[in-house]
Amino acid sequence: MTFNFQTILIALLGGILPALFWLWFWLREDKKRPEPHKLITLTFLGGFVAVLLALSAEKLIESYVFVGSVVMIILWAGVEEIFKYLTSYFMALRKRDMDEPVDGLVYLITTALGFAALENVLFLITPIYKNIVFESIVTGNMRFIGATVLHTLTSGIVGLFIGLSFYKNPLIKRVYLIIGLILSITLHSVFNLLIINTDSENIFLIFALVWIAIIILILLFEKVKRVRK
Repeated sequence: MTFNFQTILIALLGGILPALFWLWFWLREDKKRPEPHKLITLTFLGGFVAVLLALSAEKLIESYVFVGSVVMIILWAGVEEIFKYLTSYFMALRKRDMDEPVDGLVYLITTALGFAALENVLFLITPIYKNIVFESIVTGNMRFIGATVLHTLTSGIVGLFIGLSFYKNPLIKRVYLIIGLILSITLHSVFNLLIINTDSENIFLIFALVWIAIIILILLFEKVKRVRK
């Protein structure tokens, strides 16, 4: 299937603009000591790289695990969360600008939104190409209120634990990081399993639970801001 320029452009706008809106929202939470724009941009684009790496790994998993099984769903969630973290680490977390507890949350969420942006584009491009207007709108809106928020939440959890352990010794930091990753993978897996096994009438209930979790994450964001030595 060959996509024309117009199809690609519309998919890019439909996929990236919602993610940029969420990025603007979260960066406002760190407006007192904002991170360098260059580093935020690189971290956001790093999310694109994480998608490509995750897709390759997921294709490999499909070769060895029964498609649609619980194991496959858990492994896929694990791959996505780990690659989002690794991208954040190499792009930002190991650099000198990572100098306060809240920075871990900012960079992890930025990577997650970059990841969600490219993922949105890939989901939108086929219905747009086929000129299925209604399906394109529904897909875009569902990912705006569902998948994009989920990626923000799961990576935000990892960033939360990085922030809470910011002034602790290296061993405790690793323990916190592992706990954060396990929680994010678990939540991601549960969300995917519920989406697969829930009828369309109840799907918004799942989204509502994710939104409640996001509100809790916003409150915890404020807690991380107050972490001191």
